[in-house]
Amino acid sequence: MAEIKIAAEARTEFGKGAARRIRRADNVPAVLYGHGSDPVHVTLPGHQLMLALKNSNALLTIDLGSEQHLAIPKQVQRDPIKGFIEHADLLIVRKGEKVTVDVRIHVVGDAIGGTLVVQENNTIAVEAEATHIPESFEVSIQGLDVGAQIHASDIELPTGSTLAVDPELLIVNITAAPTEAQLEAELAEAEAEAGIEHDAPEAEGDAPTEGAAEAAPEGDAAESSSAE
Repeated sequence: MAEIKIAAEARTEFGKGAARRIRRADNVPAVLYGHGSDPVHVTLPGHQLMLALKNSNALLTIDLGSEQHLAIPKQVQRDPIKGFIEHADLLIVRKGEKVTVDVRIHVVGDAIGGTLVVQENNTIAVEAEATHIPESFEVSIQGLDVGAQIHASDIELPTGSTLAVDPELLIVNITAAPTEAQLEAELAEAEAEAGIEHDAPEAEGDAPTEGAAEAAPEGDAAESSSAE
C-alpha cells in the first residue's frame, strides 16, 4: 500500500460561506484528528484528493508546511448529485499502529449453471497496521453449487491483519436460480402490494364482430323491401 502525499494549507475561516469559497477554488475543507490532539483544519486540493481516494483505504501523508501528518480517510462527504467531495475527515495514524477499517470484497469466477450468486456483504472489517491496510479481498466462487456459502473466516487475510467481525458473517450465498414462474409470481405479489391493477383483457364475445356490424343494414334493407 503506497503512501500518497498531498500538500495542504491551514484553514482559518469557518462556516458555510467559507466552505463555499474553498470549493469554488476547487479545494476541499478537511479536518485532521486523532491521538487526543486538537483537530487540525486544513484545505486540500480537490482534484488531487479525488484521485487519492480512488485507492481503497488510501494512506495519506498530509504536508502542512513544517508539519506532516500520516492519515487515513475516516468520513468523506460528497455532493449527492454531482459527486464532488464536499468535506473530508481524516484520522491521524502512526506507523506500526493498528486501525480497524472496512475492506472491499470482490467476487471472482463463475458458479455452476442454474445458480444465483448472492453477495450478502460487500465489505468486511479488519484490524491491520496503518501502513499495511489491504486494498481489497478476492473470493472465488468458481464451480460452486447450490448451498455453498463463503463466510468471513474463509477469507485469506495478509500477515498482520485480523478479522474485526464475527467469523461466521456470511459473505456469499449460492442459491438456486428462480424459475420464470417464480419470477412472475413475485412480480404479481409486488404489484399487488403496491396497489397496481391491470385491466382485464376483453373477451371475444364482448365486442361486436365486423360481420355482425354489417348484418344490421342488410336486415333493414330486407325489411324495407318486404314492406314495399
